[in-house]
Amino acid sequence: MEEKEKERKGYDVKDIGLAESGFKKTLWADRFMPVLALIRERFNREKPLKGVKISCCLHVTSETANLMRTLRAGGAELSLCASNPLSTQDEVAAALVKHFEVKTFAVKGEDNKRYYSHIESVLKENPNITIDDGADLVSTLHTRYKPLIPRILASMEETTTGMVRLRAMERDGSLKVPVIAVNDANTKHFFDNRYGTGQSTVDGIIRATNILFAGKTVVCCGYGWCGRGFATRARGMGATVIVTEVDPLRALEAVMDGFLVMPLEEASPLGDIFCTLTGCKSVIRSEHFSRMKDGAIVCNSGHFNVEIDIPALERMSSKIERGVRPYIDRYELRDGRSIFLLGEGRLINLAAAEGHPPSVMDMSFAIQALCAEYAAKNAGKLKACVYSVPKEIDNEVASLKLKSMGVKIDTLNDEQKRYLSSWEEGT
Repeated sequence: MEEKEKERKGYDVKDIGLAESGFKKTLWADRFMPVLALIRERFNREKPLKGVKISCCLHVTSETANLMRTLRAGGAELSLCASNPLSTQDEVAAALVKHFEVKTFAVKGEDNKRYYSHIESVLKENPNITIDDGADLVSTLHTRYKPLIPRILASMEETTTGMVRLRAMERDGSLKVPVIAVNDANTKHFFDNRYGTGQSTVDGIIRATNILFAGKTVVCCGYGWCGRGFATRARGMGATVIVTEVDPLRALEAVMDGFLVMPLEEASPLGDIFCTLTGCKSVIRSEHFSRMKDGAIVCNSGHFNVEIDIPALERMSSKIERGVRPYIDRYELRDGRSIFLLGEGRLINLAAAEGHPPSVMDMSFAIQALCAEYAAKNAGKLKACVYSVPKEIDNEVASLKLKSMGVKIDTLNDEQKRYLSSWEEGT
């Protein structure tokens, strides 16, 4: 009965009455997304996505709402579901339905059953393009909605975690649709992952705990672009930062950047705050929990909550106290020590805060919009493999961002161009 009601209404949100608040929040974010606004203006004139159905699985935030506005301006028919059960801003979901005519299926705190039913709801819209954040949409497409695969022109992936999954599918021959690796675009991971995740993760931890970073020891698990962003900002807040890594090159870079680097087992008794940002599974495990100090705070800013072995923590605990503060659960170990888990181990920057600032998402979502246009213009030409974002799209977004900031740069003259394209001239 519930499924039929959702299909009849064309949406499933917490409360449509929240739409006015979400509308204002979306327009506020739009003030800080000038690149997307420029693309939206062109899309509105040219309609490059006319007749294209796009199904999206993204964090339902005010920044995402502005991407939806841009795709709609291009003529696309849209449906949207959440890419994480705790990342939805309910007021924005309502505004998307009421003000922006986007079929939206997302409720903050939805259980796994409802989460996957929402993914199925957007696939039932028979998309030509999918936009994913974590690859749950594409994996569901490949397992439960295979008849739709021939319709798919391309899929875009927003995250490191999703690209790990999709490249694994490509390697074993399971990938049946073209995928554009939006996450790997320079204007995405250099800025979104580093500056966006860095700031928003600190923001989420502080909102959840009201803790002072200064004087604390923070353990940053992973030194990819997200990890280095968080580590840098935690240090800027006055914390001593320890980095743990499995990649020797990244570990060396962390050392050269001035961080302490050691195995997690050695860092476990030293840390006050632990945060995983790896895209891997069971990074913090029972052997680490057993060595943590009383009152240690543990959280995750990778896409899935599997980075923390929560079942192991539950088995080790004699008592679990839910909601000692919003987004904080206390796990009392058998020896009396307490470990505090934030946001159920899900993305702390979205569970307890608002995710990345709009000025960072401006570039990421500009890439998404232009890649959707690229997929539509190259219909039938792309093979079932992973593609990099075309360099001209990356450069266009960077140029538009500089323009919006009032920053001008030099250009090569003809002599310099000849020099850079030849080999004859030396000392």
